[in-house]
Amino acid sequence: MSLTRSLIDVRPLHTSPVFRRLLIGRTVSTLGGFMTMVTVMYQVWDMTHSAAWSGAVGLAQALPMVTFGLFAGSWVDRADRRRIFLTATVGQAACSLLLAVQGFTGHVPVIAVLALVAVQSAFGALGAPAAGVFVPRLLPKDQVAAGLALNQVTGQAMMLAGPALAGVLLGRLGIGTCYLLDALSFGLSFYGAFGLPALPPEGEPAQGGLRGVLDGLRFLAGHRVVRGALITDLAATVLAFPISLFPLVNAERFGGDPRTLGLFLSAMAVGGTGATLLSGPVTRLRRPGRVMLCGTGTWGAAVLLFGLTTSPLTGIGLLVVVGAADSLSVVSRSTIVQTRTPDALLGRVTAAEVIVGQAGPSLGNVRGGLVAGWTSGATALVTGGLMCLLAVAAVGATTPELRDRATPSDGR
Repeated sequence: MSLTRSLIDVRPLHTSPVFRRLLIGRTVSTLGGFMTMVTVMYQVWDMTHSAAWSGAVGLAQALPMVTFGLFAGSWVDRADRRRIFLTATVGQAACSLLLAVQGFTGHVPVIAVLALVAVQSAFGALGAPAAGVFVPRLLPKDQVAAGLALNQVTGQAMMLAGPALAGVLLGRLGIGTCYLLDALSFGLSFYGAFGLPALPPEGEPAQGGLRGVLDGLRFLAGHRVVRGALITDLAATVLAFPISLFPLVNAERFGGDPRTLGLFLSAMAVGGTGATLLSGPVTRLRRPGRVMLCGTGTWGAAVLLFGLTTSPLTGIGLLVVVGAADSLSVVSRSTIVQTRTPDALLGRVTAAEVIVGQAGPSLGNVRGGLVAGWTSGATALVTGGLMCLLAVAAVGATTPELRDRATPSDGR
């Protein structure tokens, strides 16, 4: 196999100039988003010196996404997705601008900062399902996985660069400037989407309110392939999400060295970025179900082995594998969702996928903390990895369509 075919498939950049503009805008706004995430945490801690208030930042970001997401998806399936995404982008930019104003002026209660974060997250919950239709509508079906991989690798690169850049700018220019740069970053995101054609739902529009939400949930319950993809993701995140256990395991096994703890976090990002950059053969394989099952199984096995190892170097290597497996699983899961879901339901199903991505890691952190409190960090990792492997095996055994090359209409 040539090196070119081993690297990430960049055909979507040549196939669709609109996708290329969207990717550039998404990348820049993602960078701004990670900068704001760090800035909010820094500001809230600086204002309160309270771990409880710092934890409330995560709630302010996650709760609107979870509570508003399915209703936002129903709305997206009844209207022009382009217009909804542009509206959401303007709303997010306005929130960042207000955060910048309070950052420059000061003397704003911490609850007001969290309220702005929550409103911005609500706009994000509206924009995410709208953006979920862009890739399958703009690219040929055989390039959808490649387009999603490009989204994934740029997002991971910004996850590495954003917090580091925020740390530098916070020390030199202050919190107001970081928020202002985030607000400006949405300008490129708006520009990328502005060139889209109108994207109304194909097929019968969704019904409004709760009825539309229930229609989407019925589709998820009845479509075995899409349902299996989301259950597989939950198996990885709820049962074997390791991040909350890193400090405890570092103290139990590796002497509590902060340098080791930092490397744990970086290793997963490095593995994820590297795997996506070399995802060309995987995205061309056209067997996303098999790749997802193998990737999630590898995640579980690597987490289990990480719980057993006493070598820092081996542990870091296993976390590189964890990050790589996660990236390939995410790309494959999104490919399944976006190619197996009818366009008229895609907003609601994408919203459900986003909610799973938000809630799964949070529940996984809770599970890991509780098990570690009763036993040890290593036990929590080993049992979580084992349960993840068993869950993936069960999904694979009961959903043969995920193992085979099936047509987009298969799996009901």
